Amino acid sequence: MRGKIIRGIAGFYYVQTGEGDIYTCKAKGIFRKQQVKPLVGDDVELSVLDAAAKEGNVDDILPRKNALLRPAVANVDQALVIFAVCRPAPNFNLLDRFLVMMECQSLPCVICFNKRDMISEAEEAAFREIYAGSGYRIVLTSAQDGSGTEELRALLQGRTTAVAGPSGVGKSSLINRLQPDIRMETGAVSEKIARGRHTTRHSELIRVEADTYIMDTPGFSSLGLFDLKKENLRHCYPEFAPYEGECRFQGCIHIHEPDCAVKEALAEGKIGRTRYENYCLLYEEVKGQERY
Repeated sequence: MRGKIIRGIAGFYYVQTGEGDIYTCKAKGIFRKQQVKPLVGDDVELSVLDAAAKEGNVDDILPRKNALLRPAVANVDQALVIFAVCRPAPNFNLLDRFLVMMECQSLPCVICFNKRDMISEAEEAAFREIYAGSGYRIVLTSAQDGSGTEELRALLQGRTTAVAGPSGVGKSSLINRLQPDIRMETGAVSEKIARGRHTTRHSELIRVEADTYIMDTPGFSSLGLFDLKKENLRHCYPEFAPYEGECRFQGCIHIHEPDCAVKEALAEGKIGRTRYENYCLLYEEVKGQERY
């Protein structure tokens, strides 16, 4: 029998079959020997041990379209990164880290700023402006009043989307809006530190509609870029691409060199300053990691 892993907790894998039945499964020991771990999103072969109790074994993992390290999920079409416009205030450095990580894995990404009901139209325009030249799809939503959620639903349709973001930004509330049959636990934002409490403790695949799935993943507070070479970081910024090859020096890193087309575009407002400043910070971080 074939199915798809929709959730994995403490060594148990919950596999949904085409008929909609969900089996609680353990993975065969061969996976541990092969150092292969089943992931949420995996299509698998399973054997039924107890049909009445819906228990079985995961016998084989079918070929993956892709597999992400963080979030640890498989067979994903795109990523959706969700940050709040306030409470908590967005950490753009963390957001750019996530975008770089997705670029490294060649995964298209949609940026969602939630809690738009808390800001003015002028403030909303400022959020769009930061990533206007990046090529990423940007949507502003409010899980509170539902605005923007239909636009978001259209971007998700027909795809399997890995959803990630820090705690307290309203991920679970948005998913509840998109799929009212699933009521995910939501958490308040701490008044003291203006940071959310983690409510998602494991990755979970949720069916929104036919051929449309979202993978809700645990909140994160930091992301390292340990596998990235400093000379490759510039290729993870799509807005730099039109200017590659136009700089005076071949292999220009767009920081200290003179006659740099990227820095000229920055001065002309064609590249967002927040994005560029984060690029410089991340470059120095990756450069420092390479020394060790």
